[in-house]
Amino acid sequence: MRHFTLRTARQLAPALALVGLLAACGKKEEAKQAGPPPATPVAVYKVQAEDVVSTDSYPATVVPLNEVQLLAEVTGYLTDIYVQDGARVSKGQKLYAIDRTRYAAAVDQGRAQLQVARTNYVRVAKDAERYQRLAAQDAIALQQVDVSKADVANALSQIAAAQASLRSLELDVRHSVITAPLTGTIGIAQVKLGALVTQGQTLINTVSAEDPIAVDVNIGEQDIARFTKLQQAKGVRQDSIFTLQVPGGQTYKLPGKIVTIDRAVDPQTGTLKVRVQFPNPRRLLKAGMNTSLRVLNQDTGEQLVIPARAVTEQMGEFYVYVVGDSSKVSQRKVQTGTKVKDKVVVRQGLKAGETIVSDGIQNLHEGSKIQVGDPTKPANAQGGAAPAGK
Repeated sequence: MRHFTLRTARQLAPALALVGLLAACGKKEEAKQAGPPPATPVAVYKVQAEDVVSTDSYPATVVPLNEVQLLAEVTGYLTDIYVQDGARVSKGQKLYAIDRTRYAAAVDQGRAQLQVARTNYVRVAKDAERYQRLAAQDAIALQQVDVSKADVANALSQIAAAQASLRSLELDVRHSVITAPLTGTIGIAQVKLGALVTQGQTLINTVSAEDPIAVDVNIGEQDIARFTKLQQAKGVRQDSIFTLQVPGGQTYKLPGKIVTIDRAVDPQTGTLKVRVQFPNPRRLLKAGMNTSLRVLNQDTGEQLVIPARAVTEQMGEFYVYVVGDSSKVSQRKVQTGTKVKDKVVVRQGLKAGETIVSDGIQNLHEGSKIQVGDPTKPANAQGGAAPAGK
């Protein structure tokens, strides 16, 4: 077994240092021969403004602006139906009839009672007049005169009561015929001919106005100020702001306008109801239909747009790679807006004319050197360098 002394170690130190120096020089020489890291092939996009039509969508339900349920106002059997289900009806048009036999009889009885009250009044009025003459001759007690006056007042009250009763009975007769309360479309009857209907309980049908019609949407609290401004703004054509997408993906061609914003936010959902009115001359919109209301937003008009694939997200913030001098890129934070097809509006962070990387961003970092190819091809398919383009 060999033993190294302190003297031996001191003799070996210069040699070991020389070996380390030679190894370091070798690595530097290898790095020098390898050269700088290769440029990353990418495609680029030149930022410029485009005309954008951008909307926000809200689930909406079609509702009639005016709708009335036809409830039976008297009890009886349904004896006549004068209208077809689903037909157009005019205000005051006769729709249904309920058996009025007993109501007509009650009217006759009421009229007879009114006549009795009037006859009684004539009798007591004549008595009172006669008593007045006798009292003037001191031929009758004043108490009798007072009684006769009371009888006249009571007779007048009986006439008034009989008249009120007769009006009520005549109202029942009129209510036995149900007429359209408004001009609109009637639905499917809920009862059949001959069915017994009960006053204030039996729903016979529903009539609703269809032109114009409306949609209800629920907006979040953050949108209240925006919709209020749209409703109150003067000189703003609301009919160019609101459009409707109906089931099947088709766009309803007639525009709408705000008619009502509800008075309070629903505390359970945190939303506020807004009603937007639409003309409906062809009656294509039906109550209860589920649609989508589109509202123009702030990104409408001349806006800077870039390919959506050029944007990266980090911790809820959005970034793009901007091409600078010497074909190097720098990462820049941007504020994005509405996405329009495969592009996205940039509200802040970029200027028209700047060039950004549109493909190949996954291989980049701050200060990366790039090789610009055909912007219409993916980065991994780039050949030689090509001039930057749109």
